[in-house]
Amino acid sequence: MAGYSGTPLPQKLGIKDGARVRLAGAPDGFARSIGVVPRPRGEADVLRKSLHPSGGLWVAWPKKASGVATDLDEGIVRRIGLATGLVDNKVCAIDDTWSGLRFVVRLADR
Repeated sequence: MAGYSGTPLPQKLGIKDGARVRLAGAPDGFARSIGVVPRPRGEADVLRKSLHPSGGLWVAWPKKASGVATDLDEGIVRRIGLATGLVDNKVCAIDDTWSGLRFVVRLADR
């Protein structure tokens, strides 16, 4: 699925062929938009521990203007990610509804 920019979502998120992708708490149908089927579960620390040292963890939340009722926003996502020892290095407008933030392992911790 191409986002509203016309760029395919996997390319926009930096997901390369053969990459392992893990989704946690994704809305119904989201996995199909990036060509991923599994619906894994877990908390932030579990996701952190399962992250390859050179991998990335994308976390998405509905944009304020999307009309999706949520108590999740960029600030909350960032605080939780940073609390696991990861650092954020990229933000992305996924589509008209969703924004995402990419977390990676600190260079010093690789």
